[in-house]
Amino acid sequence: MNLKKLEKIQKELSTRIVEKPLNLDEVSTIAAVDVAYKGDLACYSFVLCSFPSCEILKIKRGCLTVKMDYIPTFFFLRETRPVLVALGGENFDVLIVEGHGRAHPRGYGLASHIGLLVRKPTIGVAKRPLIREGLAKVGRAYVSVGNLIDLNSAARIIERINERGYPKPLRIADKESKRALAEAL
Repeated sequence: MNLKKLEKIQKELSTRIVEKPLNLDEVSTIAAVDVAYKGDLACYSFVLCSFPSCEILKIKRGCLTVKMDYIPTFFFLRETRPVLVALGGENFDVLIVEGHGRAHPRGYGLASHIGLLVRKPTIGVAKRPLIREGLAKVGRAYVSVGNLIDLNSAARIIERINERGYPKPLRIADKESKRALAEAL
């Protein structure tokens, strides 16, 4: 695998990301996805919540096999397929992805990649920053633009659904992906 070529592709794709304010009054549902791994087994979860009350509307879980290894700053290569399977057939207004968006060394992390593919406002949320620019800290979460949203709108959404320092839908998605993995093993 040619990582230099992949870096160039990431930088080129980053130019397609659109940052724009989102009218939060038009948002009624928030989705979150997470994937847990054991070797080649990837177990995903999808959580759909109302917004801003954050009532759980749906939880979906499943597992599949992935052949791509984890490569730092190329997380999107491993994570894209399970996330897209989790999102299959689902409808939502805004998506939260466990991973960085624009706050990535090449301006194009997992949240930007998924946001570009699904063409929905997407927010990246991570537990640790990769870079110091282009993110907001909300509770324990580092928030960045995925696609079709600006940082201010993303941070405001995460603030409204923050529970114990982390966005509630993503915390539940994390728990559910780990539960799916435990059940599969």
